[in-house]
Amino acid sequence: MTKSFKTFLKHTAKDFHNQSVNPPVVRASTIIFKSMRDIRKTQVKAIKNPTGGHYDYGRQGTSTTYILQKILTKLEESYHVFTTPTGFGSVFLSIFSIVRPGDEIIVADPVYSPTRILTEDFLKEFKIKTIFYDPANLKTLENNISKKTKLIFVENPGSNSFEFQDLGKIISIAKKNKIITAIDNTWATPYYFKPIKFGFDMSIVSATKYYSGHSDVMGGSLAVNKKVFNKVKAAEKITGLRLGPDDAYLITRGLRTLDVRLDRHRENAKKIAEFLSKNKKIKLLYPYKKNSHNFRMWKKYYSGASGLMGLKIKAKNINSVRKFVNSLKLFGYGYSWGGFESLVLHQEFRETGNRKFMSSSKDEHLVRLHIGLEDPSDLIADIKQALKHLK
Repeated sequence: MTKSFKTFLKHTAKDFHNQSVNPPVVRASTIIFKSMRDIRKTQVKAIKNPTGGHYDYGRQGTSTTYILQKILTKLEESYHVFTTPTGFGSVFLSIFSIVRPGDEIIVADPVYSPTRILTEDFLKEFKIKTIFYDPANLKTLENNISKKTKLIFVENPGSNSFEFQDLGKIISIAKKNKIITAIDNTWATPYYFKPIKFGFDMSIVSATKYYSGHSDVMGGSLAVNKKVFNKVKAAEKITGLRLGPDDAYLITRGLRTLDVRLDRHRENAKKIAEFLSKNKKIKLLYPYKKNSHNFRMWKKYYSGASGLMGLKIKAKNINSVRKFVNSLKLFGYGYSWGGFESLVLHQEFRETGNRKFMSSSKDEHLVRLHIGLEDPSDLIADIKQALKHLK
């Protein structure tokens, strides 16, 4: 990118043909041509330049989806970005592109629970073995590599428990053993960390979250390097996993303010973290404590932190934790995150999946906070009044 991230987002994809700041929404199932000769010309162009947006059928995309792909490709500093109807669609596409019956996949233990179900249960039916590694002990990754290992799948930080891993060591292990790597980078987005530039083969972002920023659209992106492009392209074609133009338009619109929103999410979250860190009943799962392993691993690889954090609350009475959560007035109760509003969830441990390397006592309870764009003093006041219920 010749311009800074911030400037690029504001000036990209203008439509001078229609004299529009934002590109139009182009919907199409059939794409028409003047002649069969023109169809064949387009098909030849698509073979010669497979990332160039040369389509002969609507399932492949339209100019609206292509514009979003171009923007994200520049943001990710990748070879190409595929877009899918949901964030989990990108998770599925990354795995489906690489593994086949008889293969093995090594997955970070604290992955998003649907990712865990896909790899641990669903893939088993296709004779694909999944091994989970401890994010705090990468020997559990390295020692489980075999000739059958085809993919290392990372989520950083860990879902709900927010472990930050030594990404450089993971890449070193993968390259040494010639294994393809994928990372779910939704928490940071390429604004705070660029996985493809760093050395990962695939980078997943749920566009439902910060890319959209307004909790009104579903989508996913899968950035790839040149090495895996053809595999992912073939898988995308056969599965039909393609984002629609209306959702692509909304995500493109949301991206214009990605930097502004993430900067505010970060600053608000930092203030909330400073407040919560003083409470002895709460272990804050967020990179704020400078002498912690998580902070060092975050600082080593990331340029910033987003608004999503976890709280490990020590309380003998689970009902007091529920009262704390239910007493919050400025935090919505709902899944997903990344929008402008603050959200809270009491995460029962069963919702984290069948974790193998997660230790907790019966008196510890997980609460997830997404810190939105409200006035942080109002959020702190709300949390303060709710904390009185913890016992």
